[in-house]
Amino acid sequence: MSMDSSWMMYRSMTRDRSVAGRKINRALVRRIFGYAAAYRGLIVVFLITLVLVSLLSVAQPLLIPRLVDQGISQGDASVVTTTALLMAGLAIVDACLGLVSRWYSSRIGEGLIYDLRTEVYDHVQRQSVAFFTRAQTGALISRLNSDVIGAQQAFTSTLGGVLGNLISAVIVLVAMFALSWQVTLVSLLLVPLFLLPARWMGRRLQALTREQMGLNADMSTQMTERFNVAGALLVKLFGRPDDEASLFSSRAARVRDIGVRMAMANRWFFTGLSLVASLATVIVYGLGGNLVIRDVLTIGTLLALVGLLAQLYGPLTALSNVRVDVMTALVSFERVFEVLDLKPMVTQAADARPLPAGPLSVAFEDVSFHYPKASEVSLASLESVAREETLAGGVDVLGGVSFVVPAGTLTALVGPSGAGKTTTTALLSRLYDVTEGAIRIGDVDIRNVTLDSLRDGVGVVTQDAHMFHDTIRANLLYARPSATEEELLRACADAQIAGLIEQLPDGLDTVVGDRGHRLSGGEKQRIALARLLLKGPRVVVLDEATAHLDSESEAAVQRALSNALEGRTSVVIAHRLSTIRQADQILVVDGGRIVERGTHEALLETGGVYAELYRTQFRESGNPIQA
Repeated sequence: MSMDSSWMMYRSMTRDRSVAGRKINRALVRRIFGYAAAYRGLIVVFLITLVLVSLLSVAQPLLIPRLVDQGISQGDASVVTTTALLMAGLAIVDACLGLVSRWYSSRIGEGLIYDLRTEVYDHVQRQSVAFFTRAQTGALISRLNSDVIGAQQAFTSTLGGVLGNLISAVIVLVAMFALSWQVTLVSLLLVPLFLLPARWMGRRLQALTREQMGLNADMSTQMTERFNVAGALLVKLFGRPDDEASLFSSRAARVRDIGVRMAMANRWFFTGLSLVASLATVIVYGLGGNLVIRDVLTIGTLLALVGLLAQLYGPLTALSNVRVDVMTALVSFERVFEVLDLKPMVTQAADARPLPAGPLSVAFEDVSFHYPKASEVSLASLESVAREETLAGGVDVLGGVSFVVPAGTLTALVGPSGAGKTTTTALLSRLYDVTEGAIRIGDVDIRNVTLDSLRDGVGVVTQDAHMFHDTIRANLLYARPSATEEELLRACADAQIAGLIEQLPDGLDTVVGDRGHRLSGGEKQRIALARLLLKGPRVVVLDEATAHLDSESEAAVQRALSNALEGRTSVVIAHRLSTIRQADQILVVDGGRIVERGTHEALLETGGVYAELYRTQFRESGNPIQA
């Protein structure tokens, strides 16, 4: 038995057999064949090469009787030479066909990986923010990697393996029966002796493989969480490196131990297969040798039978697990399609139109909102923990919110934590859709606006501005890839960050690190504002852009904000009330509703919630209260 067939059988035997009891979904199969349609021609050629390879693998042993009986035994050198050359030619053709088959197999498989992976990635990118707040990143990446690769194996390893093994088994059995029905029957009677121990060891290996995958996943999770900047900071700040090392050491030790058990189980598996195959060969030699002595068989026929026997048990054993192989591939497709079938919450209307030209006003009209249930935006299989209480949802976060931001004016949202301020700005940028009411920009309901024009027209800077692990230039160009060097430098100057960038050895080509952690909070915020200025939106949303900054950084960011907000319609969530005195309108949000509205001076005179917040904040800061 060849090493390739032994390995294919090993992989088949170690597959998770829990899928074997599932029924084949015909609709799923039809959908899969829809993806295969683009590769129909390649698949046909691939299958033809499989048939030819199977025929050639049998052809060479069948030439042995001619070589031995008609050539060597008869002393006919010409027969020996021509037969040997023919066998060499068949070996060369077989090798070439193997390469051709492998090329077609990889072309089909890698093409399907590309198609599925790009489709899943594009689909996931279009999901709402609610999806990403629930989905576990590792599980999502697994869909793009492991499950997509498992799905493509349906057309390469599984399809090729099943058909190749079937064709080989049939051709080998026909050839063996033609040579000797007695030896062939005995060979088939030995199949259970070959199959049952292999299946038992396969179950053992499958259990060890599942345990090994779980242990590796735990170890990988610890590394992923601790090796990003935020995780590393937490470990260092709480002084837990020794505990972390001990935990990792224990997990690594378990991976080591299971690895040793896997190695020994693998060795037992292949040793058992080799032993049974050797015993079967011995029996065939014993029976066939006696038949040769009785002139029932020739020596050449016996040698041909032994050669064919080596090609029989592998395919037969692999075919005994064909349902497991097929269902494993189908399950991978199901997991990929599960993601593709999850509809994004925020979609573009069929008749959507771009935002109108010119300055834009913003209006909230009796807006109510509650966050969606998990079943509406996520998949339980993508969440590490899906508790019943987290699936409830449906509680209003905003209720009956109405206000207008005239074009070119600044409106500030203030209020206690959890009041609904960030939710309000998330709805304005259409990260979510309102539950009731409407939001209008430029007198057009944002649900009727094209998503591209909305993203271009509304710019957002959050409290924790995210940076990709790339250069400052790349992070800025994400806003507008076509921006020139001059435009980049002007945006940086307006954002009060040009001086710092000039002092850096690599300037704009300085790498900011994971999530921008090589920069201070104020530097990150100013680069985020430069990115906003480069984008040039007509409506600006700032979610506590100066929170948690020191006085110097806040002053620099405030100067940058003055440039960013000039002439634009602005909605600002204010953490420090001193920064919004000049706002055209201040909205006090509490409990998901607007409880007060007016200018800074008017709200102080009213003596309500805003006045109390203002006095409390200045009393804590030790600064005199000024109207």
